[in-house]
Amino acid sequence: MEIRQLQHFVSVAEEQHFTRAAERLMISQSGLSASIRALERELQAVLFVRTTRKVTLTEAGRALLTEAERILAQARAAREAVAAVQGVLRGTLTLGAEQCVAGVHVAGLLAAFRRRYPHVEIRLRQSGTAALAADVAAGRLDLAFAYRTEPDSEHLRSVSLTSEPMIVLCHPDHSLAKKGSALTPQDLDGEAFVDFHPDWGPRRITDAAFAALGMQRTVALEVNDVHSLLDLVDESLGIAVVPRHFECKRPRLTALPLQENGGAMYETAALLPAAQATSPAAQALMALLEAELDKDLEAAPPSAH
Repeated sequence: MEIRQLQHFVSVAEEQHFTRAAERLMISQSGLSASIRALERELQAVLFVRTTRKVTLTEAGRALLTEAERILAQARAAREAVAAVQGVLRGTLTLGAEQCVAGVHVAGLLAAFRRRYPHVEIRLRQSGTAALAADVAAGRLDLAFAYRTEPDSEHLRSVSLTSEPMIVLCHPDHSLAKKGSALTPQDLDGEAFVDFHPDWGPRRITDAAFAALGMQRTVALEVNDVHSLLDLVDESLGIAVVPRHFECKRPRLTALPLQENGGAMYETAALLPAAQATSPAAQALMALLEAELDKDLEAAPPSAH
């Protein structure tokens, strides 16, 4: 089994089409087909179900895809490590981030990285926490900034960035706003909620907190971006349970502390693969981030330490 064959396999799996995969790889379709057939013979398994319209993975193909992506990521990390030893950091930094994640200014961090390492191509995509964690573990992302959802494992580790409590946001005319005091989950019983897709970190922690209390809630309006959530709350279409730093994004909304949530905290982290699989570019980005965090800590007043 060769790295080249795994690259061919992953491309076909992603494109779900031999012709498009061949064009992407800049090889002939016959050569690509021959490479996949050879891989199937070696593994003694059919990897794709082929039709005239598209190609889909078999169960064996799905099992191989997870390992193939991880192997390719490790091979890329090895090549980039050699280049780094030779004095120049090259390659690609593939980063994921959930929207408005606390503890890191993603745009500023990437700008600083580009100034220092101009030969590294930066790729960024936004998604929910669960998808980002899966992509880091599979080798599709070098690292991600997201909500910490699970303990470290063989293929995924985390570096904590910050933690903060959850709060309730509502329209100033809402009956909850008029109470003007900290709320319990029981105070929210029967309310219509605006929330993110279940893949997102804030949604996951809120669902878990209410489930731990045996409470159900109705998510009437589900969104995939922060500003849409704030707009909907601003129009009195529902309330939202969000990390505390969200209150700065729409000051005219009423923000109320949420008590008795089982001690749940919104903890953000850098999600990384196993140390031996972490690319030099990801290591360099983390070094920059840690330097920035140390600088912020030194600049903070004594009471913040």
